[in-house]
Amino acid sequence: MPAKRPEPADGALPAPTEPPREKQRGPVTLRRTQFEESTTDQRLLDTRGAADWVHTDTWRVLRIQGEFVEGFGMLAELGPAVSVFGSARIHRDDPVYALGQRLGESLVKAGYAVITGGGPGAMEAANRGASQAGGVSVGLGIELPFEQGLNSWVDIGITFRYFFARKTMFVKYAQGFVFLPGGFGTLDELFEALTLVQTQRVTRFPVVLVGSAYWSGLLDWVRATLLARGTVSEADIDLITVVDEVDDAVAMIVDADRRRRAAEVAAVTELERAEREADGR
Repeated sequence: MPAKRPEPADGALPAPTEPPREKQRGPVTLRRTQFEESTTDQRLLDTRGAADWVHTDTWRVLRIQGEFVEGFGMLAELGPAVSVFGSARIHRDDPVYALGQRLGESLVKAGYAVITGGGPGAMEAANRGASQAGGVSVGLGIELPFEQGLNSWVDIGITFRYFFARKTMFVKYAQGFVFLPGGFGTLDELFEALTLVQTQRVTRFPVVLVGSAYWSGLLDWVRATLLARGTVSEADIDLITVVDEVDDAVAMIVDADRRRRAAEVAAVTELERAEREADGR
């Protein structure tokens, strides 16, 4: 006969048998009966129902503003950093997880903080490598309709309600993007980064894909379909660099960063020369 579970002391609650359902809503943690299936983004974009949005959306602007203020304030002094993307569904025994750890460690050794989406899988791997290497490990989480908090290797964590505020932080404080194998979310960030570089919203911004076996099919399709139809140019495709080794990915980031800094110095020097010539006249 199985042993009887001991009764809790008077007034004490029995210990839970499993972790409760949990979700982050901005800085708020929701558990058990407070768990919500919908997200803030969903409620913002949903146009169904009464016209109360006329009165509530103006207040949402303040919440959106708060997310930008919080992100800017937390990351303004971060220093050089690289955003790393990859699937949350990668298991810890997957070779991609080990690749992510090495990437996070190598970026730290090269002088960069590591920024990820703060979730599990490839993101956790990169955060773990960065943290274990003694660097700064940043996680930019997002409110989702299913349970997912920041992984335990995040040193600086911010949980956003709105995707567009979070996306701004990925770009604003990074010297480049590195993509590990991933799904729709990873592809979303990839093509958004390429669009920002293509339209010169950001300049000298390396976009590196790690794992030619994983990414080659996508690039083959881009060349065979998009390039063939004229919807992209060869120069657009050249914005993407595919490597297989972590050292090569980090070298691409370091080289692009060095060239960017040299261009900035040259621009300042040219401005100072033009000012001296103007003063001479």
